[in-house]
Amino acid sequence: MLRTVAALSIAASASATRAPIVTAPATAAATPWHSRRNALGLAVGAVAAGALPRSATAAEPTVKVYFGAGCFWHVQHEFVGEEVAALSRGPKQITAVSGYAGGQRLGDGGKICYHNMRNFADYGKLGHAEAVQLEIPESAMPRFCKKYFDLFGSRGYRHDPQDRGGEYRSVLGLPGGQDSPMFETVRKAAAESPGGMQLFTGRGDEPDTIGDKAVLVYDSNKFPFYPAELYHQFHNDFMGPAYGEKYNSLQTVLYKSGKVGTTGCPDMDPARLVEI
Repeated sequence: MLRTVAALSIAASASATRAPIVTAPATAAATPWHSRRNALGLAVGAVAAGALPRSATAAEPTVKVYFGAGCFWHVQHEFVGEEVAALSRGPKQITAVSGYAGGQRLGDGGKICYHNMRNFADYGKLGHAEAVQLEIPESAMPRFCKKYFDLFGSRGYRHDPQDRGGEYRSVLGLPGGQDSPMFETVRKAAAESPGGMQLFTGRGDEPDTIGDKAVLVYDSNKFPFYPAELYHQFHNDFMGPAYGEKYNSLQTVLYKSGKVGTTGCPDMDPARLVEI
């Protein structure tokens, strides 16, 4: 889909031959998008009203991990819902942030930006993919990995297959990559995924993975995450009904708390944020 703050699109690249880290099919079912959407609106409202308890896992060791599967608008919405459902997080505790990862190059001033009319630090041209980073308790990794692989459904396709190109490839980043002590959790979730997703070592700047049932695993220490522009945080994805005002208002909540902000890229004016 075309998204405006931007006017450029990048054509899809041919898939490269890869050697899998591991392969295995499975049978778990994904949650329907419409029920997730409704549940999220209710849950965010309930937490905001103080109806849900603070997560009991707040004091546990945490890990920052990023996930990508096509457009980051949809992926961010799914993981915000998981933070609410699994960790009882309220609006100010949400950590899911949309951004870019998986490239080997940076633009001027170390910037990574969405497609823009100025052609400034274009993330696609720099080899990056859209991704969503969040910080979760280490004990929650199995659930969040399962959530990620369930996004591909039984066919192993992402939510928005019409978006094509390396910037929409499937990516997963964690400290140490496949050498991380948590990689076994990732491997198990992939092996049990409904679409039979396969893991491959991420080396940067790869073409699209669509149709390959492939997820590229990166060492996030070598391939770090770069937050996206304010415009792209908590945005509707246009693939169905709007996510709702409670969800969209997280843009303002997290901006005020300093978790998202302007990045030096072409972006919306923060003065346009909706007051809540």
